[in-house]
Parts: sequence; structure tokens; C-alpha cells
Amino acid sequence: MRHDLFTSPVIGAVPEESKKFHLKPIEYLLGSTVKQGEVIVLGMLTQLKEGKWYLEDLTGSVQINLTKAKFHTGLFTENCFVLAEGYYEDDIFHVSAFGFPPPEPSASTRNFFGNINFFGGPSNTCAKASAKLKQIEQENEDAMFIFLSDVYLDQIKVMEKLKVLFTGYSEFPPTCFVFCGNFLSSPSGNNHAKLLKDCFQGLADLICEFPNLVQNSRFIFVPGPQDPGPSTILPRPAIPNSITEDIRRKVPLAAFTSNPCRIQYCTQEIVVLREDIVTKMCRNCVRFPEDGDIPTHFTKTLICQGHLTPLPLHVCPVYWSYDSGLRLYPLPDLIVCADKYDPFHSSAVDSIVLNPGSFPRTDFSFKVYLPASRQIEDSKIDD
Repeated sequence: MRHDLFTSPVIGAVPEESKKFHLKPIEYLLGSTVKQGEVIVLGMLTQLKEGKWYLEDLTGSVQINLTKAKFHTGLFTENCFVLAEGYYEDDIFHVSAFGFPPPEPSASTRNFFGNINFFGGPSNTCAKASAKLKQIEQENEDAMFIFLSDVYLDQIKVMEKLKVLFTGYSEFPPTCFVFCGNFLSSPSGNNHAKLLKDCFQGLADLICEFPNLVQNSRFIFVPGPQDPGPSTILPRPAIPNSITEDIRRKVPLAAFTSNPCRIQYCTQEIVVLREDIVTKMCRNCVRFPEDGDIPTHFTKTLICQGHLTPLPLHVCPVYWSYDSGLRLYPLPDLIVCADKYDPFHSSAVDSIVLNPGSFPRTDFSFKVYLPASRQIEDSKIDD
């Protein structure tokens, strides 16, 4: 309702050239007996009966006909919030245009809410509001974040490449290495935890060969779907302490986080999720985009929905009490969705969405983020 297209004009003001839109609740449609044309409804897309799509809001639900709908950019999945334009006749809403609600830039959100800290962490005020942190961030041009996904510690080739990576960065330690799971290439039943503990011990020994990195770089480990913990439900807790105690002792700046996790760097907010979310959304969308430019559609969906997993619960279960950990409001500066889909980065409304891709499957490629300039660099470890 704060967006220019939907704010109602001030009483007595001269009508503007641009067209204003008025949202109608679904009960307005259900209560009408004649054909209603040119109606715009905001609602959640659901399948209340198999094969039939409905729009649902707090006032009711209405069946929709999408045969003549023009789809805007995005992956429209069940449980997404959408804006639908069309006419209502004979208990069915015939959609002519179908799109996402316009996203709100984080600057606009903060103008409205002031310096409340939505992101989490010890401070009551939002770090975005700090001029001192902003200055430190811009002066520290060498700061960089390294993102890798599917770091299979049980594969010799991966460990060799990690050694090359650490050697390359040992003279200029990055601010942070972010390693996303899975940390073993295949589930190994009852031995999984023991094998993982041994692998982390091996990684700790490898990192200790580079004292400059041990002292200056942080190592963040985000668990993957097959790492120890509850099944596929999100958010996932960190890998248990019993498995990680050796590496935490040898590498004091190592942190084992939940999935998703949030990283605050000066004024920048970074959210990291390890889940094959791009693949799941492509499989579950109402109509697959014709142009095939998945990164742009995926970025638009995530930014407009303001949530990391806009999917039905049977596809991507969520631990309801902690759903707030998956929300993207106000929009963070960087959203990392580590997925087995091809690496990409794309931006919308001042937010960058990136996927580092699977480290072993993409011939050992990874992404580097430079916070001072907000640039993304594609990197790869060649043979």
C-alpha cells in the first residue's frame, strides 16, 4: 500500500497522468452477481482441489482461469503471493495479467521503520544507520568473502583444490571463507558422523598450514541437506559440537552456523541458504518461463516474495516457530542461495542474489564478493 501505484490520491489533488490501481479483496468478488471487469486482486496462489488453481486472501478464496493470462517475470509457484488482473464472472476469476507484488527497496522500508534492527544480532539499532561502520566498510577495499558450495571433504581432489585456494589467498587473507555443505559426497549410514569428524580434522590440519589465514580469516560452515541434523526441514541447526570440536579448537575463528545463516559485515547484511531451491522452484512453477532465463526469474521471485522458500510445505517443509529466519524483509544486500544449479549472480532492487554452484561439479569454481564495491567475481581453480 506504500507503493506509488497503489497509494490513494490526496483528497482535492489534481488527478495525475499515471494510472492508480485499487486492490479489491476476494470477498468483493464473491459478493457480486454481475460481471466485474478490470479488477486487481492480491492473493496467495493455491491448489485447493487437484489441478485447479485458486487465489486466497484473508476474506475468502476464488477459482481462477489462467488460460489467457499474460505472465510477467518470475517463477510462479504454489504459495506465492501474486497480483492478478482480470474479470470475474460465473464464480470464476478470469486472469488477463499475472505478476508479483512490487518489491520495496530496503531504504524505503527503513524510512518507514527508522533504525529498528530486523536482521538480528546483539544490537538494538540497525547497523545500516551507522556512519562510522559505513566509513570503515568503504575504506577497507581489500575485504572479500569467498563462497563455496558442496565442499566434499572426503574427496582427495577437493582437498587438493582447497590447498591451492588457501595457498593463493595466504598472502592476502580474505575476511571470510563461507563453506556450504554437503560436507560428504554421499551418505554413509551409521559411520556418517565419525567420517565427517575425521574429515573436519583433516581440514583443520590443512588450514593450520597457513597461520596467516588462521589468524585473520573467519571460516563459516553452513550445513547442507545431507549433513547430520533433522531431515529436510528448514531452518536447520548447526552441525553438532561433538563432530566439530577438533576444528574449533585448532581454528578459533571457525563458526558452525544454522542453515540459513545471517552475516553482518559493517553495514552490509548477507543471508546464506544451502538448499536446492532453484531446482525445486523450477519443478513446481505453474508455467515454466518461455525465455529460459532462470537466474532473472528466480531473483525476481525471491525479492518480490520477501522469503527464501516461497513453496508449499510438502515441497519445502518449514519449522513454523522459526519461519522468521527465512524472511527477507527488509531486503538484505546479498542473498547467497547455494544450489546445484549452474552458478549465476543477478540483482534486483539493490539486492544481489548469487549461486556459487557445486564446487566439484563446476570444475572447482567459486564466487568472490567484494563488499566495498559490491562487485561479484567469478573464480575457478584450474588444473
